[in-house]
Amino acid sequence: MDEPLANAAEVADWLGYTPEGLAQMRYRGNGPKFIKLGGKAVRYRWADVQAWLHQQTMQRTGDPSGDAA
Repeated sequence: MDEPLANAAEVADWLGYTPEGLAQMRYRGNGPKFIKLGGKAVRYRWADVQAWLHQQTMQRTGDPSGDAA
């Protein structure tokens, strides 16, 4: 069985964001992948959150996001 899905509040807390900040990331399309259930409920797979976090890793301050070696 797959791991349980996380709600937006759980992911925001784990990442150190507010739920509103995470909602803005969904709107702009620059946050972790998410799932919409029933048209309103937003859920996240932890694997997607961790993959997004990995993409944010940088080697230097001038590196574009996701270009760390």
